[in-house]
Amino acid sequence: MIEKKKYTVSEAPEKAVLVGIITPKQNEEKVKEYLDELAFLSETAGAVTINRFTQQLDHALSGTYIGTGKIEEIRAYVEANDIDIVIFDDELSPSQLRNLEKKIERRIIDRTNLILDIFAKRAKTAYAKTQVELAQYQYMLPRLKRLWTHLERQRGGKGIGMNGPGETQLETDRRIILDKISKLKDQLRKIDRQMASQRSNRGSLVRLAIVGYTNVGKSTLMNTIAKTEVFAENKLFATLDTTVRKIVIENLPFLLTDTVGFIRKLPHQLVESFKSTLDEVREADVLLHVVDISHSQFEDHIQVVNQTLKEIGGGDKPTFMVFNKIDAYTYKPYGPYDFTPKTRANYSLEDLMNEWKEKNSSMPAIFISAKNKTNIDKFRSDVYNMIAEIHAGRYPFNNFLW
Repeated sequence: MIEKKKYTVSEAPEKAVLVGIITPKQNEEKVKEYLDELAFLSETAGAVTINRFTQQLDHALSGTYIGTGKIEEIRAYVEANDIDIVIFDDELSPSQLRNLEKKIERRIIDRTNLILDIFAKRAKTAYAKTQVELAQYQYMLPRLKRLWTHLERQRGGKGIGMNGPGETQLETDRRIILDKISKLKDQLRKIDRQMASQRSNRGSLVRLAIVGYTNVGKSTLMNTIAKTEVFAENKLFATLDTTVRKIVIENLPFLLTDTVGFIRKLPHQLVESFKSTLDEVREADVLLHVVDISHSQFEDHIQVVNQTLKEIGGGDKPTFMVFNKIDAYTYKPYGPYDFTPKTRANYSLEDLMNEWKEKNSSMPAIFISAKNKTNIDKFRSDVYNMIAEIHAGRYPFNNFLW
């Protein structure tokens, strides 16, 4: 008989409720999708989502993000259900965080803080840990008033070295954090120089970089092609560290890089601190943009990745679209007696394939299942032909015959 795991008080997962707002810029359907993702983030961080709250507003309120009535509703719920954390789907300002904590009397976490926490837990190498620590300090700096309870204390007073008004604890904390940020940036610059030297030593091998939204199967695809054991898990941000492998298909060697996954509303602190990691993307000859075709919002994910690539200077790279997880794709067939308008949920996989080819005829694409190895041989053949052409160095990528 298999015993069920018994949680101690310290091991029990924290209970969370999620909060989002419906605005003219993001309708109810979008907010539901965002909160689904936020729930997945919460699960990845180790919390269990108990309930969700939404409010329709023209825009987020500057002082409290949501209205007084909704705050009271959330406060009553968290008290009645012994909730540990209230997680908001957008980045909150320092004043919003402070006001919400006073009114709800629970720990308030915003989406940015949640993602930073996940990155901190997932970082394994010294480089990744340094990048995440830098992002955390940059996030923390404007929120010092919220973090400390001793802000009113002064270092001034009577005695040697204590004359004058002194320095407030807040100023001390700010100076300490600024010093820490400066040191972390210096550490990253040193590591960046080492990594740049490593890249220059790789010679003129063709470089391919795998990019995509988080949890689309990038690492699984890497393992399938390279026959390596890159960590892959059905959780967001399973991989933080860039992995580079030398691969040979038939007689052609090339470098394949697996990168950190992107996500909508990715904290700008992380984009900045991870730019150096994503040098592999900027220096790649071709990007393999992996997409989870089974996800209902895969088109939004493509846009998020493309926008992030532009931000890091890799938006103009030749791209090979790899639509993954065709084994998990489901749809509702549109019957002859259906009188409601046909939606994306009624599209078969073949419909999607044909639509993509019509709209993006100049961009090569393939539909695969990395997990089940469906179409992997065709994918490897396409990659081989692509690398062979780049090796030749005479024919533009867009004129390649697939």
